[in-house]
Amino acid sequence: MIGRLATEPALSRPDLLAGPVKAALDGVAASASVFAAEIDPTLADTAAFCAAYDVAPAESANCVVVAGKREGTMRVAACLVLATTRADVNGVVRRRLGVRKASFLPMDTAVEQTGMEYGGITPLGLPADWPILVDPAVAALPFAVVGSGLRGSKLAVPGDVLASWPGAEVVDGLGRPVQQG
Repeated sequence: MIGRLATEPALSRPDLLAGPVKAALDGVAASASVFAAEIDPTLADTAAFCAAYDVAPAESANCVVVAGKREGTMRVAACLVLATTRADVNGVVRRRLGVRKASFLPMDTAVEQTGMEYGGITPLGLPADWPILVDPAVAALPFAVVGSGLRGSKLAVPGDVLASWPGAEVVDGLGRPVQQG
């Protein structure tokens, strides 16, 4: 149990998983270590979720989808960073994608291309050609709380499972501390 989340094996609660997430977990040995918890969908945003369910922001990871163009081709990556940090979009991510400028994928495009709800996008079940960039701090967690593809639930996934997920790459310096001020 993380905070006040009542978790159950994820595949025992397919109603708590977006279709692409369930499909990604089906038949994968690592899925046995992935847990789901139902939450109030109005509390899915990180700050509200952490406060309501007593989950430390350092145990919660955000998945943001970033894109940039090079030679007319859109390059997309998912970035998984602790909720206490922000993805270094125009530094580390831009260089990793090999583009001049990177920005967040528009919400409607992200929802359409992932088959997941905005605010619930998770690295499990993303398009296979999208690299998943994982901050080392997320990879080091015993369990990271991430989206489930739906706003009404969260997943608890071991950091090493996230780091070794197909298409995942641990990237030093990906997460930058949030500037106060």
